[in-house]
Amino acid sequence: MSLLMTRGLSIHFGGVAAVDDVSFAVEEGEILGLIGPNGSGKTTVLNMLSGFLQPDAGEVIFAGENVTRLTTVELARRGLLRMFQMTRVFGRITTLDNMLVAGMAMGLTEKETNQRAQVLLEELAMTHVQYLDAGQLSGGQRKLLEFGMCFIKPPRMALLDEPFAAVHPVMRETMANFIRRRHAMGQTFVLVSHDMPIVVELCQRSVCMNAGKVIAVGSTRSVLESTPVIEAYLGSSSHV
Repeated sequence: MSLLMTRGLSIHFGGVAAVDDVSFAVEEGEILGLIGPNGSGKTTVLNMLSGFLQPDAGEVIFAGENVTRLTTVELARRGLLRMFQMTRVFGRITTLDNMLVAGMAMGLTEKETNQRAQVLLEELAMTHVQYLDAGQLSGGQRKLLEFGMCFIKPPRMALLDEPFAAVHPVMRETMANFIRRRHAMGQTFVLVSHDMPIVVELCQRSVCMNAGKVIAVGSTRSVLESTPVIEAYLGSSSHV
């Protein structure tokens, strides 16, 4: 059984269909790419999956449960966690304290959270900045911190919205390695990204959207090579 399924998700803003009858499934243990041009509805789909928006129609099934109307907190407690394109961390407390807040909010003890935080900070090459306020970190470091906060208690599924955008190549590779390692351990991801080489590398399967609709689903290479996707987004298949 799929870990997550959407059935006919739709939402309108000011009479315009931002997402129109979107259906797809995510299998447990896979990294599913969610791609498409700017304005195609990808982030809006993530917002509905994570409880930040309520759809006008359709439903979200997670681990066999209809979670369409659950809050972000209820979804997080079920293991469906979200990272944002614009990072959301607490800028006026330290990197380590951000991790502690995330862990204790997920029900871990302070001791458990601190132990897990130290392991994650080392894995993400952030031990040297653990006592700096998060507001002093670079954009890439804040994204790495958000990875750590998301995985302080490993989620059943992580929704990643453009994690590699405007990030230094060294930190980009740290993030990609983090995803690879977690995927090898069975972690499930949905990855929204415009970075096609990394999507090809990490995602065996992808969903492509355009103008609020799904226009292709399948293996990532077959999706990228399909005529509707080339016409809507890529311009040519020569870069694949």
